[in-house]
Amino acid sequence: MYRFLLFFFGSCCFYSNYAQTKTAKEVNHQAQTWVSLNTNYKFNDRWGMMNDVHIRRTDFADKENFYFARTGITYKAYPKLTLALGYAHLWLAPAKPEWNNFADENRLYQQLVYTSKIGKINVLQRLRNEQRWQEKMVNDVAVDTRFTNRVRYLLSFTIPVFKDKTLPSVVVAEELLLHFGKEVVYNTLDQNRIFIGIRQNITPKLSYDFGYMNVFQQKYSGYQYDANHTLRLFFYYNGGKTPEKETVQHQDRQE
Repeated sequence: MYRFLLFFFGSCCFYSNYAQTKTAKEVNHQAQTWVSLNTNYKFNDRWGMMNDVHIRRTDFADKENFYFARTGITYKAYPKLTLALGYAHLWLAPAKPEWNNFADENRLYQQLVYTSKIGKINVLQRLRNEQRWQEKMVNDVAVDTRFTNRVRYLLSFTIPVFKDKTLPSVVVAEELLLHFGKEVVYNTLDQNRIFIGIRQNITPKLSYDFGYMNVFQQKYSGYQYDANHTLRLFFYYNGGKTPEKETVQHQDRQE
């Protein structure tokens, strides 16, 4: 696993540095707000369903950025290993003020989540593969569709601070996203996301995390970047067949 991580990080650095040699680096800083509801429903000890909806806005919360919905079937292969397969759709807000039409994105995904512990710290690792069909907009009209395959690796730590489990825990997480496709020439490193915040239970089945997420995204040009300073509030609900003593596990689902 550690060799894979070193290779993964090394590949990201290589592609990022390669792209930056093309021309001067341009970084666009944005303030955003991201709110979502993420649900898991268990049919039995093995099978379940996951559903989530996301809203992200720019200029803190003033402008629309995207709306996103995802669904999928989950299968608990082992006590610490859960697999998932599903579909998602994204509605991307118009890129220019004078445009009115949203760009659609259809997405299939396959996912693996592994949970473990280091002492009292809960560790979550997620590997997700996505096939994405994105509309390309020209003058407010969809003229073509871009296909890419994106691989995502998330590493998340939930760190208890208080003995009282009803009080918040600290969450630190990082996710790297690589994508591949015919038009992906200079930005194989699609995004890097770093989150730090708190996680707290509201009820035995409902919880939330809240904090700051930095999303650093490289554009297709290779030298242009978005640095999104994001206020993130995610709610999580676990329903269906859930043993009383089972620890609530979140998959830190992000668009």
